[in-house]
Amino acid sequence: MNVIQPSIAVTYLAFVLVVSVGCNDGLPRRVPVSGKVTIDGEPLTSGSIRFKPSEGRVATGSIGSDGSYLLSTYEPGDGCVPGTYCVTVHAFEDLSDTTRRWLAPKNYAMPKSSGLTATIDQPTDSLDFELTWGGQKGPFVERLGE
Repeated sequence: MNVIQPSIAVTYLAFVLVVSVGCNDGLPRRVPVSGKVTIDGEPLTSGSIRFKPSEGRVATGSIGSDGSYLLSTYEPGDGCVPGTYCVTVHAFEDLSDTTRRWLAPKNYAMPKSSGLTATIDQPTDSLDFELTWGGQKGPFVERLGE
């Protein structure tokens, strides 16, 4: 008669649990998403991009000096949950407590006026956004509180 040692049984049970559960972190499935943001054909050199779903967690990414971004939702670089998103771009620098320089038009920073959307259904490394000043002169300085 074979008797299983308690430590072997515990190890076996732990192995079965790991195999049956897999490497799932308990969070929604995410796919890697990256791309570039340009304005009037030139890279936007700083700022952030946000993908806001109708429900769920926002995915964000910093915009690098070459206009590139990589989305994160729960952990750095983990991508975003597949779905449809309203996209906003926040590109400004605070010059003082009362002034801000906008590096892209303010309308791109607001969900109701950005006009940017994305549907994510698979990994992508080329989800690019072309912004425009639309005849406005930019960048421009705003006095806050006015």
